[in-house]
Amino acid sequence: MTKTRVGYARCSTDKQDLAAQRTALLALDVAEDRIYTDHGLTGTNRERPGLAQALAAVREGDTLVVPKLDRLARSVPDARAIADELEKRGVKLALGASVHDPTDPMGKMFFNILATFAEFEADLIRMRTKEGMAIARAKGRLKGKKPKLSDRRQAELRRMYDTGDYSISDLAELFDVSRPTVYRVLQRTPSADASSAAV
Repeated sequence: MTKTRVGYARCSTDKQDLAAQRTALLALDVAEDRIYTDHGLTGTNRERPGLAQALAAVREGDTLVVPKLDRLARSVPDARAIADELEKRGVKLALGASVHDPTDPMGKMFFNILATFAEFEADLIRMRTKEGMAIARAKGRLKGKKPKLSDRRQAELRRMYDTGDYSISDLAELFDVSRPTVYRVLQRTPSADASSAAV
């Protein structure tokens, strides 16, 4: 079975960068007709037709060649997902001149390092999100959801409910809210009779 080297290059806007990557891939023994590219796509763009074609082109024993890891993936978890696919299919990954074979000990170590970094990056994002929310809360930016009904409309809903002429479903439809919202308003808003008794 002939083993093939399939190349992939990506750049967001600079055509010169894509030309440089193509030159690098040719120098790494990738044939011109085996180079797939994505141009004008940012790293956060999930639709990468060139990458999809490159992944479809590789077979067991082949090598996917990219100039650098950041050209292959949007993030470490993304790189890990691609590496997992290559590993399952028995495809080697070459980053520049360094070839990582998932079947040998060094290759396995590289793929495991990617997994560790992916988990670390995900944990960092979660931590930053929590910290950001805590800071925003401290500054009064996060005050919870605004009530769906104004105080006046909540009082009107309570008054209509107390007449006995309207069901919970009727009130939900009239005020364009859910049934649970109606129940919450009724719990929060005392009836007129209860308010009079309290005076």
